[in-house]
Amino acid sequence: MLTKVYGSAVFGVEATTITVEVNVDLGVGYHLVGLPDNAIRESNFRIAAALQNNGYKIPGKKLILNMSPADLRKEGSAYDLTLAMGVLIATEQIEEKNPLSEYIIMGELSLDGNLQPIRGALPISLKAKEEGFKGFILPKQNAKEAAIVEGIEVFGIENIQEVIDFFNKDIPLEKTEVDMEAEFYDHLEHPEFDFADVKGQESIKRCMEIAAAGGHNIILIGPPGSGKTMLAKRLPSILPPMTLQESLETTKIHSVAGRTMEKGGIMTSRPFRSPHHTISDVALVGGGQYPQPGEISLAHNGVLFLDELPEFKRGVLEVMRQPLEDRDVTISRAKFTVTYPSSFMLVASMNPSPGGYFNDPDAPVMSSPAEMQRYLSKISGPLLDRIDIHIEVTPVPFEKLSDERRGESSIVIRERVTKARKLQSERFTEFENVHYNAQMGVKQIRKFCKLDEASLALLKTAMERLNLSARAYDRILKVARTIADLEGAEKLNGNHISEAIQYRSLDRDGWFG
Repeated sequence: MLTKVYGSAVFGVEATTITVEVNVDLGVGYHLVGLPDNAIRESNFRIAAALQNNGYKIPGKKLILNMSPADLRKEGSAYDLTLAMGVLIATEQIEEKNPLSEYIIMGELSLDGNLQPIRGALPISLKAKEEGFKGFILPKQNAKEAAIVEGIEVFGIENIQEVIDFFNKDIPLEKTEVDMEAEFYDHLEHPEFDFADVKGQESIKRCMEIAAAGGHNIILIGPPGSGKTMLAKRLPSILPPMTLQESLETTKIHSVAGRTMEKGGIMTSRPFRSPHHTISDVALVGGGQYPQPGEISLAHNGVLFLDELPEFKRGVLEVMRQPLEDRDVTISRAKFTVTYPSSFMLVASMNPSPGGYFNDPDAPVMSSPAEMQRYLSKISGPLLDRIDIHIEVTPVPFEKLSDERRGESSIVIRERVTKARKLQSERFTEFENVHYNAQMGVKQIRKFCKLDEASLALLKTAMERLNLSARAYDRILKVARTIADLEGAEKLNGNHISEAIQYRSLDRDGWFG
C-alpha cells in the first residue's frame, strides 16, 4: 500500500512542500531515501519508541519512505510526525477518516510521543495557504506563529495521540486563532525602554528623532558613561509601529532562526540586535554550511546596535558595506543561493579615543595622537560615509541627573516620527523600493531635495571646508529632507541644511588627521 503525507522544507525565508511517500512491501527493512540528513535518518528510533509508548508499532515489513523532490536536501528533526503518520496509515494501523492530502503535518517527536517545537512555522504556513492546503498540524509551541496567516486552519498539538485520534476517530482538534490588533496595541502602549527615563541630552534626543523619522544610520561618539547605550536601546520605542507586512517579514526571519519562541511567536515590536564585538563575519551577515540568517537579517525592520565600533574586527565591519546599501544579503553556495532581507537602521557607538576621553585636560587617561589614529583607523572611510548622522555625546551634568522631572516620553516622540514617515510614504508612492528618506537614490534626491541659491552656497562652503565626499553630500541632503518633514515644510531651506551639516562630526578637522 502506498500513502502520501505532506511536510515542508525551508530554504532562506521561503518554504517548499515535501511529499513523504510510504510504500509497504514484502520483506523486512526500513529504507529512508530522498537526501535526508543525519537528524532525519535517526528519526526511525524516535518514531519507533513514540509509537510503542502509544500502543502502536513499526511492523516487521519492508517500508520504503521517499521524501520528494528527491534531489532537494532535507534537514532537521521536524519530519518525525510526518513520517510517523505515513507509516501508521500505510500499514493500516489507523484509518484515514480525514484526508491526509488536505494537511501539512510537521513536528519533532519525543520518545513518549510528545511534540517538540520546530523552526520556520510561519514560512511553512504561508506556503501551505498558497498551495491550497486546508490545515497545518504542528507543535503547540509554534501554533500562534503559524496562525498569523489568514485562510488556513492551524492546529497546535501536544502529543501524537491527538493527531492519531483526529484521523482515526475524527475527534476534532482545537483551532488556534490570533488577535493581531491586541498583540500590536499591548506593545505600543507599554514600551520596555522609554525616552522619558533619559535625563538631559536634549540635542541627542533630537538626533535620535531625526534618525528614526528618516530611517538614517547614526553613530554616537562620547566618553564612558555619557549615555550612548541607554539612548540606543530606546530608539526602537520611537520608530513607527510595524505594519502587518513588516511583522510577517520579520517573524519569518526569526522563525527560520528558531527565535520566535522568545517573543511569544509573533514579532510585534521592532527587533533590537546588539552583537558582541567578538562576532565573526559569518555570524553578522549570515551563512554556514546550511545558511542561516545573521544578525543584520535578524535586525530587519529594526535596529542593529554596534557598541564600541572600533573594537569590532575591521573585516567584520567591511562585510556590512554592501548590505547597508542594497538592504539585502545574498549567500551563495555551490548548489544553491539564499537571499535574506536586511533593511535595518545601524546605530553605532564609540569612545573618542582608546582611553575613552578626547581633548579633556581633566581626563584620567590621555591618548597620544599616534594611538588616536591607530584606534580610529579601524573604521574605514567608506563605512563612515554610509552613516548619515555623526553626533558627539557629552556627559550629563549633575544638575540634570538630579532633576526629578521626567523627559518627553517615547509615545509623544513616536507620534511626530510617524507623522513624518507618513509624509514620506505619500511622497514615494510611485517608487517601489523607496519608503523613507534614507532609502532615496540619486533620482529621488534630485527631485525632492532641491535647494535655493543661499542653501546651495552654504552647502558648497561646507563641502569645501570639510572635504566631504559625494556620498556625504547626498547624506546631508537626505537628513535635511527629514528635518524639513518633521517641521512639515515642503521645501528645504538654509536652517535644514545647516542643522544637517552639524550632524557630520567625524568629517571635521581633528578626527581623522
